[in-house]
Amino acid sequence: MIYICIAIICSVIVSINLKLFKRYHTNAYQAIVFNYPTAAILCLIGFKPDFDVLPSTNEWALFALIAALLLSIFYFIGQSVAHSGIVLTAIAQRLSLIIPVLAAFFLFNEHGTTLKLAGLALGFAALYASKPSGKTGLKRSDNWYPFIVFLGTGLIDILFNLLTKLPVLSFTTSLFYIFIIAAFFGFASLYVQYQKGVLKFEVKAAFAGVVLGLFNFGSIYFYIKALHLESHRPSVVFSSLDIGVIFLGSLVGIALFKEKLNTLNRAGLLLALIAIVILNLPDAV
Repeated sequence: MIYICIAIICSVIVSINLKLFKRYHTNAYQAIVFNYPTAAILCLIGFKPDFDVLPSTNEWALFALIAALLLSIFYFIGQSVAHSGIVLTAIAQRLSLIIPVLAAFFLFNEHGTTLKLAGLALGFAALYASKPSGKTGLKRSDNWYPFIVFLGTGLIDILFNLLTKLPVLSFTTSLFYIFIIAAFFGFASLYVQYQKGVLKFEVKAAFAGVVLGLFNFGSIYFYIKALHLESHRPSVVFSSLDIGVIFLGSLVGIALFKEKLNTLNRAGLLLALIAIVILNLPDAV
């Protein structure tokens, strides 16, 4: 369980970093871009990717799609943390497991059990209850950020599942290529902004990005280590990580950043935890 605990701590520290960007007037997007070469270097050291076989054209296309999504959704996670808070963002991220379950149900013709349907219903109720300030106004951008995080993270989960099914390339080797492509996309976008005169390079953003990449990779590395150690009980790893991130993230958000949760939000937090447990039960799949 030590690997799961470290992965949880790393995930929450990533959220704390994103929260602090706004407080210390740090360009969040620049930091997110610098996070990817850092993660790629750590991936090279930690996972030792196998470069004997090069990806196919279709695999390169999949990597590029995932890289673009990672870069985009990481930006929206940062916006959600800054405007909606760590607690509500953590709930949106962790409830994204609903999306792969729905994909299995509608796209791959898996049959829904009573438990699965109950978990989905609770998950959607939790998502509704987790809106910032419990408001329904769609004109407020901070009401959209957690929902975008929910959808985007769920889509990335589906695509990551495809990576595990690649016939030759390992997941960790694929991850290295994705980090490299995300870094390329990120620096290309920064260059375009610089050419347009709308970008001012920030040394502190680059440094913040390195720190962000360290903990971002750490959350992935120890999550994978936990899965290898508990290969016979993957659902325990999934649910423990999701519940742990929501629980610790809530403690940090409320205690450290004085985030306010209304009654509806607190109900959403409880429903999210119950939904995660149900959807990770073996009989629910």
